[in-house]
Amino acid sequence: MAFTGKATYDGGDTLPEMAEDVSDIIGIVSPYETPFLDWLGDAKRSALATVHEWLEDTLLPNTDQINQTVFTPDAQNATSITVDNGSRFQVGDQVRPADSREVMFVTAVATNTLTVVRGYGGTTKHTLADNMKLTILGNAALEGADAPPARFTTRTRKVNYTQIFTATVGVSGSNQAVRHHGVGDELDYQKQERMRELLRDLENCVINGTAPASGGAGSSTVRRTMNGLVRTITTNIFTPGVGGFPAGGGGGTDLNELVLNTALRQVWEQSSGQIDTILCGGFQKRRINSFITTQRAYAPEDTSFRELVGTYESDFGACRVIVSRWVPADTVLLLDSSRIDVLPLRGRSFHYKPLAATGDSTSGLVVGEYTTEIRNENAHAAIKGLSTT
Repeated sequence: MAFTGKATYDGGDTLPEMAEDVSDIIGIVSPYETPFLDWLGDAKRSALATVHEWLEDTLLPNTDQINQTVFTPDAQNATSITVDNGSRFQVGDQVRPADSREVMFVTAVATNTLTVVRGYGGTTKHTLADNMKLTILGNAALEGADAPPARFTTRTRKVNYTQIFTATVGVSGSNQAVRHHGVGDELDYQKQERMRELLRDLENCVINGTAPASGGAGSSTVRRTMNGLVRTITTNIFTPGVGGFPAGGGGGTDLNELVLNTALRQVWEQSSGQIDTILCGGFQKRRINSFITTQRAYAPEDTSFRELVGTYESDFGACRVIVSRWVPADTVLLLDSSRIDVLPLRGRSFHYKPLAATGDSTSGLVVGEYTTEIRNENAHAAIKGLSTT
């Protein structure tokens, strides 16, 4: 080639004799991580039907509430008390009203009306009120008495539905044949990308998914969707400053330790489950990190500043704090992970299914079918309505 005297920069980046400099690293910035699914891990079993059911049971309840506004002769001496569920009581029960020191002794039960001895055993009588909690301490049986009538609970079936996740992959013959920067096989690369998207969507549906109000089993014209955590948890929903739940910091709805610990305590009081997971988005995670702001201490030689809470330990258990971008910004989920499984339908975990060729291209389907089994929803909780600014 004749000498031209040109430097490489004379032609900018258009000099025809210059080779392209393209890195073989492909950068992906779109979020595809699945921290909650990673925390749960793979389920040890599969769902066996598109309508997935499981059984739940409870012990006989040992609490109830007063359902009475007028007491005779007065609220401190009344011996006839109306309750919400008289069937929970038996003659011989010792009952404590609220958190008082008084013990009442049940001598008769007529539908929802109890006849009691007040101040039993010399305990101090407590002033009764409508909706006051009554706790059954235990029953005292008579020596030599006949067996009382059998009492039992009925197991209940809970249900969720499998949801099909699909993404189509298609690569033309020419595209598969040519050489690409950063990609050895275009078809394999597209499979990987679609799989990342479907795993991302699965985590989102496990958290936020909603099944239809009716016809959840689906059909050839009705798509099946599954219920996620936010939809399933209905018993323990707490909002700062609402319904007697304590207000948070700041404007009353900021997440703080009082709010978090009160929710943990109230779940503990009515469930044998143990919350071991706090699932939240980025904003509420920063709120949790701020719990340690006033307790930080640094030595003169320290050069790192740390404000990170990975595990929150309270009187009600140690909780791993998991950050998922798919949790609603105003919500924190308190979960017993031992009662949650994300199950594939048998033989339907994510896989690639080649499709018949109809021309000069290769196509296939990345497909998987999953459901979420959320056992004993009252063993979990959600704090909602938190501030997000």
